[in-house]
Amino acid sequence: MDVIRNIEHNEIVEITTPVLITWHDGKSRLCGDFRALNNYTKANRYPIPRILHALDKLTKVKYITKMDCMKGFHQNGVKPNSMKLLRIICHMGIYEYTRMASGIKNAPAHFQRMMDTIFQEERL
Repeated sequence: MDVIRNIEHNEIVEITTPVLITWHDGKSRLCGDFRALNNYTKANRYPIPRILHALDKLTKVKYITKMDCMKGFHQNGVKPNSMKLLRIICHMGIYEYTRMASGIKNAPAHFQRMMDTIFQEERL
């Protein structure tokens, strides 16, 4: 799954700078600083479940399972006309995200909607 691809810069478009995020275990990943884009993005007001509500619902279930949504945001593609808004530049060139990136204003709401759709029958 290609999350990001190298492109030729052939048009005038906003390009953000990359940000290196380092986790507590020493691993790191490259993200874009999309704060400027987020300022112009209309908020998607899809509700994220409250943990206390979910835990209360768990008292009534027969089975419990644990799933790890590995690279969850990257499971969603980006529409071709939106890719040009998700460009980052570094010493190796210009890249654009082909999958949903962390740091995008509506990424959590979109991901939650996707999870609710997948698990709609089992929804807490």
